[in-house]
Amino acid sequence: MDESQSPGNHDSLNKQVQEIAEDCDQLPERYIRQQDKEYGNVTNYAAASSPAKIPVIDVSLLTSSPLELDKLKSAVTTWGCFQAVNHGIESSFLEKVREIGELFFKLSADEKKKYLREEDDVDGYGNDMVFSDDQILDWADRLYLTVLPKDQRKFQFWPQNPTHFRETLDEYSSKIELIYQVTLKALARSLNLEEDCFLNQYGTTEKKSARFNYYPPCPWTEKVLGVKPHADSSAITLLLQDKEVEGLQLLKDGQWVGVPVVPDALTINVGDQIEIMSNGIFSSKAGDQLMLARSDYVQKRVFSYDLECLYVNISNTLMWKKPVADVEERGRREDGAERRKVR
Repeated sequence: MDESQSPGNHDSLNKQVQEIAEDCDQLPERYIRQQDKEYGNVTNYAAASSPAKIPVIDVSLLTSSPLELDKLKSAVTTWGCFQAVNHGIESSFLEKVREIGELFFKLSADEKKKYLREEDDVDGYGNDMVFSDDQILDWADRLYLTVLPKDQRKFQFWPQNPTHFRETLDEYSSKIELIYQVTLKALARSLNLEEDCFLNQYGTTEKKSARFNYYPPCPWTEKVLGVKPHADSSAITLLLQDKEVEGLQLLKDGQWVGVPVVPDALTINVGDQIEIMSNGIFSSKAGDQLMLARSDYVQKRVFSYDLECLYVNISNTLMWKKPVADVEERGRREDGAERRKVR
């Protein structure tokens, strides 16, 4: 019998990770990381070197300080990400956002299952969508919700418990939208482009989603990953990390390095679409993609989760459109090779 069709694996595919973690004396095969095959040198966070010095950007200065704008450009071209501070969201409200996620994932299994996603849809509560029999699954449960455009919200998946969940997420998405706009405008200005040129690529149809990721405690932390290595296909992703548990890693110069927790900061990384629109300037150097993974978010006893807001073009037209046409000179790569010009 194919391993993926064995009763144990079938049962695990029909359960959320939180359920497996609460009643499991053996780790299902589908969750065991294949380090040598897929993940290179991803290490448990605690065993890795000290956290990397990810650039910290003061968002409040991006409209007035040429120095901060240069720091932003350097951060995104060198790291593909940065940690945003002074972004306008108060610490007390970030706590409220964290609270609704924690309260939701602490609901009973039956209560959470009221919001289970449908088989071929991403909105709703669940874990990995399974695309192949040999797919290794993340040790994480998720609540994925479309927040914008508002007419595309699927409120049947928006929890009514906790009672302030919908109100809080609606307010948070509005605040994140402002940071998103400031960031994209600043990225454009850093390339001497008109500040709205990236925003105008999207029009009014861009899809913006919130994804709450919960990493249940696991007795076998060395065998699982909260999230496998990946690159985001979005424009940008804004991540509210767990405020205590580190575990996010990124690939830098061929090595996995830890992303530190900075109080009240949002970790912002660029995705494939910004790389396309910037004609490859906003991507990791030396040919590396910005790859992200989560390891020690999965602890033995600690409740930990994070919240991602992803900004994507709903029609995916940016995946084939010619990059921004008014960029005439892209400077030179660090190795001296001239960047391709856009005609």
